[in-house]
Amino acid sequence: MRLPGGRPATTTIPLFPLRTVLFPGGLLPLKVFEQRYIEMVSACLKAKRPFGVVMITSGEEVAAQGALPTFAEVGTLARIAEVDMPQLGIMHVVTEGLARFQVRAHRAQGDRLVVADVSDLAAEPPLPLPDDARPLAQLLELVATRVGPRNFPARPAYDDASWVGYRLAEVLPLPLPIKQSMLEINDAAVRLKVLGKFLVQQGLL
Repeated sequence: MRLPGGRPATTTIPLFPLRTVLFPGGLLPLKVFEQRYIEMVSACLKAKRPFGVVMITSGEEVAAQGALPTFAEVGTLARIAEVDMPQLGIMHVVTEGLARFQVRAHRAQGDRLVVADVSDLAAEPPLPLPDDARPLAQLLELVATRVGPRNFPARPAYDDASWVGYRLAEVLPLPLPIKQSMLEINDAAVRLKVLGKFLVQQGLL
């Protein structure tokens, strides 16, 4: 959504900075134990709203008193798909990645939960999987079989270039800054080419 004049509309969401990257369509299990995040998850469940996952660039997930991590400006909305509380004070949450967003401004609340004004990033143009990327999709199918259905999206789309690229970026042992760059790229063909080069270099293709 854009405002008159072409400016993107913003919404305010809570953020969960993590040392990981969540991609659209991906699954991210979380163990939540800090009170601020337990309350955030509870509030999002009640309101049926997502929160934002952003990659930490400096600092720690469990911040020391008075310290907050710095994080990337592009993140992904996380829909809560499953919640379990095996014991008091601990939540096991499974989230699903939705749309990407851009952080426009952020601030910490009194409980040190970070909230941000964000605008949606447009989904990249749809692209059928190119023929020269078929080996990447075949490798991904093997990985999906090994990790099991509980750890992989239930709706496969091996003929979709964006979906294949996002899933490979999730499962490959890439440095976090590279994973983040794979999220920020808005061209599925470019993402597949970069990932293909990495797999060739590693002797996996």
